Amino acid sequence: QGKKLSDALRISAYVFSTGLLTFTALVNTSSWFMQKITLGNFWQTAWLEFYDHMEGDEWTVFLVGAALVPALAFWGFNGILLVADITGKPTFITRYRIQLGKNDPVDRKKLWKAIYTALGNQFFVSFPMLVPMFYIMKWWENTFSKELPTFQWFLVELSIFTVVEEILFYYTHRLVHHPVLYKHIHKKHHEWTAPIGVVSIYAHPIEHIVSNTLPVMMGPMIMGSHIVSVSAWFSIALVTTSISHCGYHLPLLPSPEFHDFHHLKFNQCYGVLGVLDFLHGTDKMFRQTKAFERHKVLLSLTPLSESIPEPPKKEE
Repeated sequence: QGKKLSDALRISAYVFSTGLLTFTALVNTSSWFMQKITLGNFWQTAWLEFYDHMEGDEWTVFLVGAALVPALAFWGFNGILLVADITGKPTFITRYRIQLGKNDPVDRKKLWKAIYTALGNQFFVSFPMLVPMFYIMKWWENTFSKELPTFQWFLVELSIFTVVEEILFYYTHRLVHHPVLYKHIHKKHHEWTAPIGVVSIYAHPIEHIVSNTLPVMMGPMIMGSHIVSVSAWFSIALVTTSISHCGYHLPLLPSPEFHDFHHLKFNQCYGVLGVLDFLHGTDKMFRQTKAFERHKVLLSLTPLSESIPEPPKKEE
């Protein structure tokens, strides 16, 4: 029975992850073409149907797009990872563990504390912050337009959102590493030296406001983006930060080695992209490690911990 369950979980995880990756790739590559051919009205029609179904209630539309959809993306993705963290299966996921021997399996008490804190941050910090954001977006008079932005424009916005997040996250993150603030605020997040996905929003409420939420919200507020763009960006940001914290370097997904190293060493790799870390020299130690060599998209099924292993420890 145990073997059948593990086999079923392994197959389900493989099928789901493959389907998710395929779906994401198809959406990204086909959206532009869909605007140019007969299917070009598909997304526009779907948006109008949804808008009409909500009877034009902009507050409800905003909550669904900015809160519900990103939350489902976050917990849907982390739900898969939590199965691996708790059970150690399927091995399709766990064999890609970055810090070998850590969270194998994860401490249940510590995990529940992280889940409760993450939920608390979402319901009592992130969601209330959407209220002032809603009125800022209404002021732009574009967020609830019946005409969707083009895919090309969304890519432009996505680039700007990413740059804004990198700048704000890097400097606010370094700020909370100041000894005075670290002791009272950021130390909570660093209780996990080997992080897991849900830990991405396991933080003191002040840190969650300043360092987690505002850097992501600021881009759309500056640009006056459409709610569909906001929803997509929030979902991407939450899934991406979950990948950065997940503790697994999985095939075809962005490398989490950079931020995992930050949790291991504390004073390295503060940013998201690593550009500001390079400019400020806060990645020098990282660049001298095997983790830096592994910091790339894995294009095979062989774990990078096997193909680029840590050097053997010197005997004292």
